[in-house]
Amino acid sequence: QVQLVESGGGLVQPGGSLRLSCAASGFTFSWYFMSWYRQAPGKEREFVAGISSADGHTNYADSVKGRFTISRDNAKNTLYLQIDSLKPEDTAVYYCHASLGGDDYRGQGTQVTVSS
Repeated sequence: QVQLVESGGGLVQPGGSLRLSCAASGFTFSWYFMSWYRQAPGKEREFVAGISSADGHTNYADSVKGRFTISRDNAKNTLYLQIDSLKPEDTAVYYCHASLGGDDYRGQGTQVTVSS
């Protein structure tokens, strides 16, 4: 059974940092392209960052470049998102995705709230 379990969200002040984690099980994690998406209230879900399976190549949405860092530990079957210099507009539910061919899995999400 495929499982993606996000953790690490919370309430943080503007300018603060968080590290999100996504623990994966039930599939061969190292084979999959992994990514983070987010969805703010009343908005469409948007791509945040992705990391390839083979060479660890990363890509980011323009809105988070320089502030967010995606990484993966294939030995631990875990995906990470380091979020720095948080802004109120980063408030959203953050979801972990695993993609390979026609397979696409998503976790339940973790809430990030940026507020003073």
